[in-house]
Amino acid sequence: MAATPSNMLPLRTPAPDFDLLDTVSGEMKSLDSLKSDKATVVMFICNHCPFVKHVDTEIVAIAGEYSKKGISFIAISSNDVENYPQDAPHLMTEEARRVGYTFPYLYDETQEVAKAYQAACTPDFYVFDSEMKCAYRGQLDDSRPGNGKALNGRDLRNALDDILEGNPVSGPQFPSVGCNIKWKSS
Repeated sequence: MAATPSNMLPLRTPAPDFDLLDTVSGEMKSLDSLKSDKATVVMFICNHCPFVKHVDTEIVAIAGEYSKKGISFIAISSNDVENYPQDAPHLMTEEARRVGYTFPYLYDETQEVAKAYQAACTPDFYVFDSEMKCAYRGQLDDSRPGNGKALNGRDLRNALDDILEGNPVSGPQFPSVGCNIKWKSS
């Protein structure tokens, strides 16, 4: 399990637009149709990554808690399904239901969205403020598979709390670490 860090998209970068298949509803979804006027969390995840599996329960808990406060959550998988068939869209649908995702789980077949966000790993988290400018990017918390640190979503929760209170995100922002996005060979 190779650990790849986030690229750390520059703060205040506008959220790149997209129109992708939601594997949960079977409908095309755009960023504009999914964003919130308070904050929007965009997560790059996939089905098979042990780093994602490690944080799945906390992602579901945070989405459940903060969506009630008006924050939107969007998950995107950009992996090459030809070489990683376990990340295929029909299996994304099954995974979303199995884990209990209450948010869209979008399929980025061309990988252009991952490139636009400078996503590098799964999981990779981005929070955009009410103006859809990057206010936070990086880790959920410092828990990783096997490191013994508590899974609590502290970093993402703190960022969301700051935004909800009308404050800039405080404290340092640390890269997420996970499996690299499985890029298609050119």
